[in-house]
Amino acid sequence: MTPGNTRKTAGQEAEAYALRHLQQQGLQLITQNWSCKRGELDLVMLDGDTVVFVEVRYRRHAGWGGALESVDFRKQEKLILAAQWFLQSESKWSDSPCRFDVVAINGDPGAAPALNWLQHAFES
Repeated sequence: MTPGNTRKTAGQEAEAYALRHLQQQGLQLITQNWSCKRGELDLVMLDGDTVVFVEVRYRRHAGWGGALESVDFRKQEKLILAAQWFLQSESKWSDSPCRFDVVAINGDPGAAPALNWLQHAFES
């Protein structure tokens, strides 16, 4: 397996781990890995009547900064644009309140890594 595939697999495992955690907290999945020309939304979930755009970030090592720090201003801008595109495309949700959350996962994916769920991580 090439390092890129290993990294992709670890990212998919981290996303599945985050999804399970959020579902255990009562959120419902609307869609996963929603793509458009503006970018990709890892998880779009429903928390009560609020549409939640969830960015899942995984870092095995914090050498270049942890998972949470990797959601910088440029990444936030891309997520906001993708979310706007989602709401225009999926009119069912266009009038719903929305928020942006980040699920940061640090550590070895095989050993129940530390999960930090930051609700209202940033504003649009």
